[in-house]
Amino acid sequence: MIDVLYFAWVRERIGMPKERLDTGAATVAALVDELRAREERYAMAFSDLSALRVAVDQELTDFDAPLAGAREVAFFPPMTGG
Repeated sequence: MIDVLYFAWVRERIGMPKERLDTGAATVAALVDELRAREERYAMAFSDLSALRVAVDQELTDFDAPLAGAREVAFFPPMTGG
């Protein structure tokens, strides 16, 4: 089981801040593929990965990052300073 967290407009499109999933995905990208296949709202939220950042166990990483042993994946838009 893995906790998947959604922030900002990702949360708005999916309609929830987090969920717990049982996944066989080996990488973040494979998890995204599973999520996209679930429902249209996930497909919309993950339609442009260049507009997203991801963290695995609170460490910023890439979509090709492995999920083995991970407890949490978070998806969020890029942060802007100011």
